[in-house]
Amino acid sequence: MAPVTLHAAPALDSFVTLRQYQSRTPVSFFDGPPILHYHSTNARASARKSQLSKLPFFAQEADEGSDDDVVELVEIFVSSESLVLFNQSTSTGLSIPYQAISLHAIQRLSDPSNPDQQIQGLYMNLELGDPNAVTDEDEEMDVVELTIIPAPTSTDAGTDSAIQPLFDAVSNCSNLNPDPTFEDDEMEDGEADSRIMFEGSVGYQGISGLPGVQPGASDGGLPPPFPGSGGWITAENVSEYFDADGNWIGEGEGEGALGEGAGRVRARDEVDDGAVNGHGESDSEDNKRARTD
Repeated sequence: MAPVTLHAAPALDSFVTLRQYQSRTPVSFFDGPPILHYHSTNARASARKSQLSKLPFFAQEADEGSDDDVVELVEIFVSSESLVLFNQSTSTGLSIPYQAISLHAIQRLSDPSNPDQQIQGLYMNLELGDPNAVTDEDEEMDVVELTIIPAPTSTDAGTDSAIQPLFDAVSNCSNLNPDPTFEDDEMEDGEADSRIMFEGSVGYQGISGLPGVQPGASDGGLPPPFPGSGGWITAENVSEYFDADGNWIGEGEGEGALGEGAGRVRARDEVDDGAVNGHGESDSEDNKRARTD
């Protein structure tokens, strides 16, 4: 999301204050006006003159060869939606998405209006370019350095006691707006993991009666190969080993494969009277053993 230039200050009634929001249970946590965490009408914004082209709320023109600091009086809106800085004298402002704030910290600096006095401000690094416009992977976005000096409180002549509420508001709202994640970052080359893992199975009877299913290794690796499988069972070849009902069907009659009916106990009435144990031995009186129930 890129920053947006404003020509009218946001109306205060377009927000819900943080105190109001916390005083009652909202109807929805997803809809409704943005929550205003901080507001000040007479803060100061300080930036180098060479970077003013990225900050349209400054009245002065940018000077690319100057490192002098320029200070403007601005109105601040720190909401759950964005950080808005608005200059009433120029009727121009900037709505900054929190994803564009790559760094923010409390900074001690000399007071621009009184260099002999040390004050505190909110220092920020802003990446104000449009991230969708960057096509060269090696191209870096321009970073703008901006310091916000809050107005002193009524009980303190300095700004040390005023900086903490501003810092906390920006920190909290930044946490509410994390950087987006991309699926390609989770898998190399955009490939999905095709491994099938069964957890909690014991021995070869496995899960839900599936024979041959073993638990995955604790380090995330695959279990040993199944007997007769000749390799790993993956999403691509699982149909060679299990039917649609989850029954083990093996890999055919190839080397190392189990034959039809392997692992199944046959009932007595399935045994052919002419053969016992599959060896073609006749049930003669010499080799026939007595059957017991």
